[in-house]
Amino acid sequence: MSARFRKRPSRRGRRLQRDDLKKGIYILPNLFTSAGLFAGFYSIVATLNGDFERAAWAIVISGICDGADGRIARLTATTSKFGVEYDSLADLLAFGLAPALLAYEWALRPYGKWGWSVAFLFVACGALRLARYNVQIDNVEALSFKGLPIPAAAGMVVSTVLIFYKFDKPGPVEHPAVLAGIFLLAVLMVSNLKFASFKELDLRKRKPFPVLLGIIVLLILLVNEPQIVLFTIGVLYVLHGPVWSFFLWRKRRASSSASIADPPAVSQAEPPEETPAKSGAETLKERKEGR
Repeated sequence: MSARFRKRPSRRGRRLQRDDLKKGIYILPNLFTSAGLFAGFYSIVATLNGDFERAAWAIVISGICDGADGRIARLTATTSKFGVEYDSLADLLAFGLAPALLAYEWALRPYGKWGWSVAFLFVACGALRLARYNVQIDNVEALSFKGLPIPAAAGMVVSTVLIFYKFDKPGPVEHPAVLAGIFLLAVLMVSNLKFASFKELDLRKRKPFPVLLGIIVLLILLVNEPQIVLFTIGVLYVLHGPVWSFFLWRKRRASSSASIADPPAVSQAEPPEETPAKSGAETLKERKEGR
């Protein structure tokens, strides 16, 4: 949007923003954000050098840093508007530009214009997804996201590259399914489908015993077969959004149909019993008798 049409902050708002910056910024959460940004940039360098596997692992490291900075900021009460904006810019590079370039060099280059167009669509939808989240951050539900989060979309691209390397099929590759998959991920990011959010997961609280056992088993699998585990988690997370939204839609449709079929009963009071009309002579007689 042009600066002419952008709503300018008031003089008091600009003064408060300057005062906040004069107080300084929080180092610890922004340090993790910077580490994620560095890993994303390194992924781009590795992609340009043709080392696609190392580029994919760099994005994985960036995802770990991205998950850590928000939790550290909340645990230490060091959240700030500066941190939110800095995190969004880092996410656009690490989870938008880096995986799009990786996908293009690894699998989309043979498709020519269609290849780089789909790669650009991934970046554009990722930027739109981040902008929409920042605008609606005060109204975002704690347990769900609207649209596929950009780190999850990047994780799906990365896990696909890693699973090919796992089965000794390094890039570059040429497969229409990869082109269609990148396009689908871009569309899911700007969709209205609901995806689960794990930001409110608090491991400090008491959990059932099987939860601890499940985490231990997951860590063992992750250490032994990281590519397969990451790819499986990525596929399940991407698919659960459309499935969850479909069941919510069916539930809303069933409830609306039930309300239409069974309208609320309207209580009707019984009409008062009609009394026979009295003639003028009877009324005059009652008055004489003192009734």
